[in-house]
Amino acid sequence: MEIEKFSYDNKIVKAFMIATVVFGLVGMLVGLTAAIQLVYPIFNFDTQYTTFGRIRPLHTNAIIFAFVGNAMFAGVYYSMQRLLKTRMLSDTLSWIHFWGWQLIILAAAITLPLGYTSSKEYAELEWPIDIAITVIWVIFGWNMIGTIIKRRERHMYVAIWFYIATFVTVAVLHVVNSFSIPVGFMKSYSWYAGVQDALVQWWYGHNAVAFFLTTPFLGMMYYFLPKAANRPVYSYRLSIIHFWSLIFIYIWAGPHHLLYTSLPDWAQSLGVVFSIMLIAPSWGGMLNGLMTLRGAWDRVREDAVLKFMVVAITAYGMATLEGPLLSLKNVNAIAHFTDWIVAHVHVGGLGWNGFMIFAVLYWLVPRMWNTSLHSTRLANLHFWLGTLGIIFYALPMYVSGVVQSLMWKEFNAEGFLVYKNFLETTVQILPLHALRAVGGGLYFIGAVIMTYNLVKTAYAGSFIANEEAEAAPLTKTFTATSGGWHHRLLEHKPVLFTVLTLIAILVGGFIEMIPTFLIKSNVPTITNVMPYTPLELHGRDIYIREGCVNCHTQMVRPFRSETERYGEYSKAGEFVYDHPFLWGSKRTGPDLHRIGQKYSHSWHYNHMLAPDAVSTGSIMPAYPWLFEQVIDKDETAGKIAALRTVGVPYREGYEEIANAELEKQAKLITTALRNDGIEIMEDAEIIALIAYLQRLGTDIKAESLTQKAEISKAE
Repeated sequence: MEIEKFSYDNKIVKAFMIATVVFGLVGMLVGLTAAIQLVYPIFNFDTQYTTFGRIRPLHTNAIIFAFVGNAMFAGVYYSMQRLLKTRMLSDTLSWIHFWGWQLIILAAAITLPLGYTSSKEYAELEWPIDIAITVIWVIFGWNMIGTIIKRRERHMYVAIWFYIATFVTVAVLHVVNSFSIPVGFMKSYSWYAGVQDALVQWWYGHNAVAFFLTTPFLGMMYYFLPKAANRPVYSYRLSIIHFWSLIFIYIWAGPHHLLYTSLPDWAQSLGVVFSIMLIAPSWGGMLNGLMTLRGAWDRVREDAVLKFMVVAITAYGMATLEGPLLSLKNVNAIAHFTDWIVAHVHVGGLGWNGFMIFAVLYWLVPRMWNTSLHSTRLANLHFWLGTLGIIFYALPMYVSGVVQSLMWKEFNAEGFLVYKNFLETTVQILPLHALRAVGGGLYFIGAVIMTYNLVKTAYAGSFIANEEAEAAPLTKTFTATSGGWHHRLLEHKPVLFTVLTLIAILVGGFIEMIPTFLIKSNVPTITNVMPYTPLELHGRDIYIREGCVNCHTQMVRPFRSETERYGEYSKAGEFVYDHPFLWGSKRTGPDLHRIGQKYSHSWHYNHMLAPDAVSTGSIMPAYPWLFEQVIDKDETAGKIAALRTVGVPYREGYEEIANAELEKQAKLITTALRNDGIEIMEDAEIIALIAYLQRLGTDIKAESLTQKAEISKAE
């Protein structure tokens, strides 16, 4: 048989690797800044572009999509060519993918600090960028599937399965979650509302972690770990079970992020059941990775690459055990909305993703530059700094989470909350937040040392841009193996494999979402719940712009500790006009769903102007620009029309009188402030924000008053 000569494209891998390192350092630095802000608010720098609410999503997007995303693409482009014994389908598509992805990251870095955000966690980017993501992702998939089809190796190795699942599932998740109605160039409203929006968002949010941060890195584990250890994968059969069970089960687990919320109980229970089931495939993958090192453990002590990989796989195992345990309702009741979740997320992010990326970079650079690593000692130093960084980060956050939960829930002998003031908890955990920042600093220093080490390694070698290779062309024959030959047949049909993967990941989503959207009883209506007024709508958009949802929840759960502190627990029908939902996922500050009418207008005014003066010990930054900037009334009509399109019952023609109603409500607020000695413009942004905050949770109070009046009449 004639042998064909060709070359592997290393230039595209090099580009993604450089982007990985650069954006990794930037993302970690932004995250470190955010951690310090939660101890010393002065590091918000008194500008509207650097507050915690704005840079926290900048940090998550930089780490997930810039650092981890670029590393994923580097690993996929390198391993796929060699596993399939062919160059990528198109160098042009590869470079369009690279530059398109970097432009998306740049757009995120510009728009998020400017306040352009959808507020959906891990999906904050506005609609034009969402469209760009879709286009670039399709280009990536086109290049990948095309490469698989033109391969010279008939057998699709396990890593390729995970890459296919990543492409298919992320595409579905992104498109479904990003449906929105544009209002302007960088403003839109989610197509879904309230409970439905929450379900779609956490179906996306949970599975974005699964299929962007997990499955591609499992594929990379299956390729780079055997290479680094010079050992075959422990079990081919286990890899089959690992793959299919993982992608089928994972997609069902999203509702476990919404336990004890207004989501229907059946959906919550479904999420719990499948979350527990996830332990089996996740640990199957972890054991398959660790057992691959059998016979190579003596090398782990000396080889920094293997050290990073062992800790990465162990962190994966810890995170994938802890996640299902956190989905148990009794555990979730303690941990949710606390720093425990922050610790959990970062064990996976810093340990699994970060350490796997470091291992792959240390393994790739010497080979692609045809040299040896500049300094093994520096690599080992990086390993220990990174490991200590994870420990100093995670342990204080676990303790902080327990402290928060115990303080929030503690009652005295008379049956009253011991810590009624939320700030008492905030002050108590500040030392633990300081330790978390120390851990982040150690991790960042390790990454800087790695960067120096890799740069020195590259300068010492000579880059191999096109790596020469040869292989026989693809044959049509199939040779049965001693085990797993049925799956081998499937591996020879990449299109069928992709279709079956798509079906496997769609089942869970359909079963969870269709009833929630189509069965009205899942979201009972409340008569008194009305759409937001024009002024309240502007205030809500300001709340979203400033990233308040990153620190405050709007979901009072049905626990006595919460109803005593905040008020009546939240009902599904209260959120039917919320596009998007703003339930939040972390309480750095108190829940705000019942904040309406609890304080005076002047209290809110002064609290936004100087938080610490109103609430001693507050770590919330001041928002002086809200008192100087004015709302854009020209946008009012467009906002009303857009929300009517997605089902909010504003009457036809309402936009023509909306600004008149806005001005009338603003005048009432400014008059009340004037009576308290405060002079402020009627169209100042702070007036709109006050209107929104004073509305929160008051509809249900009106409903209760109506019911009482009816009972009184009947009597």
